[in-house]
Amino acid sequence: MKLFNVYPLFNINLVKGENCFVYDDKGTQYLDFYGGHAVISIGHAHPHYIQKLENQLHQLSFYSNSVHLDTQQQVSDLLGKLSGYDDYQLFLVNSGAEAVENALKVASFHNQRKKVISFKGAFHGRTAGAVAVTDNPSIKPPINSDEHVIFLNFNDTDALKKAFEENEICAVILEPIQGVNGIYEPSAAFMQTIQQLCNNHNALFIADEIQSGFGRSGKFFAHQYANVQPDIITMAKGMGNGFPIAGILIHPKIAAKYGMLGTTFGGAPLACAATLAVLEVMENENLIKNSVELGNYLIEQCKLLPNVKEVRGKGLMIGVEFNFPIKEIREKLVYEHHIFVGNSNQPNTLRLLPAMTITKEQMDLFLHAIKSILS
Repeated sequence: MKLFNVYPLFNINLVKGENCFVYDDKGTQYLDFYGGHAVISIGHAHPHYIQKLENQLHQLSFYSNSVHLDTQQQVSDLLGKLSGYDDYQLFLVNSGAEAVENALKVASFHNQRKKVISFKGAFHGRTAGAVAVTDNPSIKPPINSDEHVIFLNFNDTDALKKAFEENEICAVILEPIQGVNGIYEPSAAFMQTIQQLCNNHNALFIADEIQSGFGRSGKFFAHQYANVQPDIITMAKGMGNGFPIAGILIHPKIAAKYGMLGTTFGGAPLACAATLAVLEVMENENLIKNSVELGNYLIEQCKLLPNVKEVRGKGLMIGVEFNFPIKEIREKLVYEHHIFVGNSNQPNTLRLLPAMTITKEQMDLFLHAIKSILS
């Protein structure tokens, strides 16, 4: 049987990972400056992560959401403590798209509406509701209609207010830092206006923190830079360090009822063990502080590179825009210098999303390599 061929792949077969390095089947070492789309948050094969998962495998790897599973409450308690949202409610699922689906569903249940505001360049996932609020017609088949979605530009306050005046808005969904689109942020004032309008019109503000959350931005959630408090927050990617887990945080004003949401695999003990390990390593190794300090260093160094038009981002979620397409740079980094980096919807923008365990010495390996390519 063949694999369904939908991914353009590098001709590299990875078989092993250790902290910020990965290794192919020939034994070649690569610096992982991308973390598989910002998924690897605490490094590959972190000893505490391995031990936590192994211990859980010897106890209970799975049971459905028909019994009490203490691991779910353990995740909820530590997540609430580290994120500052201990008064919110947690619903656990398996992937980012699933988190977005459930966030939209909760919002629509809450106010019995369906019109959603999203933004140009947004990426929220590929399933029905998630792809509807994604600004990319090429990945929307006819079955995934988006006539209930209004797409606006970031920071267009007048258009935002007009949309609220002319429609019964269910929710506004926004990435505090757009990842796939090339690392773009709305202003703090714009996010504050969204929150105010949602509060005034009984709409819900959904912050999509799937890529920017779990410390990557230098705060637990990137929206915290704007001093806003969304009604629903979606999480995934770095939440499990490679183990499939995701979730939504739900404002206490939103009441749960039996059967409102559901999932077979969401919140399974093994998945919760992965997230507990991530949270414990983040806390014990001060990884958010590392994101801030080394992120600032990398941003400043990238600004000094030749032919750079702009460096965007916060923490370890960085976009470097050049004056020309980056396809050749990316290929040389991978094949000649053995460094993985990311691309984006913007052909001139390189995405840098290393694990939060990255060191200055490892950053300097990347900087040395890209300088040699550009020279």
